[in-house]
Amino acid sequence: MESKNIKVLYIDDESDNLTSFKATFRRNFSILTAESGDAAIKILEEATIHVILSDQRMPKMTGIEFFEKIQAIHPDPIRILITGYTDINAVIEAINRGQVYKYLTKPWDEEDVKIYVEKAYEVYRLRKENVELTDRLIDANKKLEFLARQNLLS
Repeated sequence: MESKNIKVLYIDDESDNLTSFKATFRRNFSILTAESGDAAIKILEEATIHVILSDQRMPKMTGIEFFEKIQAIHPDPIRILITGYTDINAVIEAINRGQVYKYLTKPWDEEDVKIYVEKAYEVYRLRKENVELTDRLIDANKKLEFLARQNLLS
C-alpha cells in the first residue's frame, strides 16, 4: 500500500497542533483529526483507521483512557501516544492499559513520526494478513476433516 493510503487519526485538544500535524503529513498519509476522545470515537465508527496518534494530556479523557476505551470496540488500529511531558508512569500505564505501540514526545520530530506511522501500519497490515491466513488454514482443516470422515465412512 502506498503510504498516502495509510489512514491516520490524530487526537489533540489543541487545534493548532491538529492543524500543524495535518499540514505536515497530508502529503504522506490520509489524515483525520479530532479535538477529543469522544470526537475520535465518532470518526472510528465511520472510517477504517490504521494508525491512531493521541495526545496524552487532554481534558475529560487522557490519551491512555481513550486507548483503553476503544480497545474492545476498535482493536485493530495501532496506537501511538504523544505527550509534551516525560512521565515514565504514563508510558508504563499506556503500554499496560492502552496497548500502545509507541510513545513519542512533543515537540515531535517530523521524520520520526513519519517512520513510526509507517512501521505501525506495517504491524497493522501483518496482523490483518495473519488473521486472514489463520482463517484460510481453519477452513482448509475443516475441509480435510470432512474428506477424512468421508473416506472413513466409505
